[in-house]
Amino acid sequence: MLNDSDFNKVEGGVGLKPFSQAHRIVVLFLPPLEMAILVFGLASNIINISVFLKTGVKDNVTTLLLSLSTSDVTYLILMTPAVSTIIIYYRAPGWPWPFEHRITGNLFYWPAMAVYNFSSFISLFLGLVRCACVAMPLHFKSVFTKSRTVIIVVILFFTSISLHLPVLTVFKIDLRYEFSKNSTFAYLGFTNRLHTMVKINDYLNRIIVPWISFIVMIACAIVLSLKLFQSSRLRSSHRNTSKPSPNAAWSGSKVDEKKMTDKDIHVVQSVLLVCTIFIFSQLVFVISSTVRLINPEFNQAGRLENLFFIASHVSRTFTVLNSSVNIFVYYNFNSKYRAGFRTIFCTRQKNLNKPF
Repeated sequence: MLNDSDFNKVEGGVGLKPFSQAHRIVVLFLPPLEMAILVFGLASNIINISVFLKTGVKDNVTTLLLSLSTSDVTYLILMTPAVSTIIIYYRAPGWPWPFEHRITGNLFYWPAMAVYNFSSFISLFLGLVRCACVAMPLHFKSVFTKSRTVIIVVILFFTSISLHLPVLTVFKIDLRYEFSKNSTFAYLGFTNRLHTMVKINDYLNRIIVPWISFIVMIACAIVLSLKLFQSSRLRSSHRNTSKPSPNAAWSGSKVDEKKMTDKDIHVVQSVLLVCTIFIFSQLVFVISSTVRLINPEFNQAGRLENLFFIASHVSRTFTVLNSSVNIFVYYNFNSKYRAGFRTIFCTRQKNLNKPF
């Protein structure tokens, strides 16, 4: 989120507070990197959506992955104006803004965060679904059907929007007539409920929800890791058995019940990687949000505001990265996705190579 205190440190404010020079360096070099990741993320998620639609959305995992890619691409689109504003403001201070820069810097920020929370909820539910598959393999398909998954995704979307209503309803665009320019100038206005709503949002969406999601996701990652380790040991012991025992038939059936197939292992590996990426991308956010709650100086307009803005820039870079790199996970661990990807791009390449 962009603030007056953030932008006022371009010239005159530098050096007044700790970490001002570090903030200046970060704000000059990190946003262009974010923009490069944004462009890649937009392209990769569009590819993901195309591949999932091409292969067919026939099960709950594909439904969740398609929803996650759609949410990620929406987040990246909404975050693009904020990142672009930072780049222009710091690298081209004389840019003739036709409106107040905070319109593009702030107006799309909270809708983007609402959509990112929706992506977080989908990732969380995806981890829980795979844990349920491990815990109850015989009843999994009958409980987690595609239709129920769609209903849960819709509920998660409206839950995310509802949690962000405190800050989605306080900003507005107002018009002001400027006599010096003889023109009407658009600027970002807000209601007198701003500070109260932001405080409510801080507790809901910066402390309570992220920490719950963070802890649950770590638990899912641990469970899935243990399951992969257990399956690996079962496979190894099964291969090392040189001669059958008198109870071979019985013991073999037991091993088969516990042992995952190659397809199951790849699905669990892909979900585990998605969970791990989510955990690391949220790490800076949950830590900085907690420090902000404990230390009032680590905040906007506080003594440590430069350090707070550095953490905010780094956190946003990780969230953008989190929304952009899943294509590598899908391609390497999802054979269905890989086949659809190759079908789309190999077909296009063959068509391009055909003579007229």
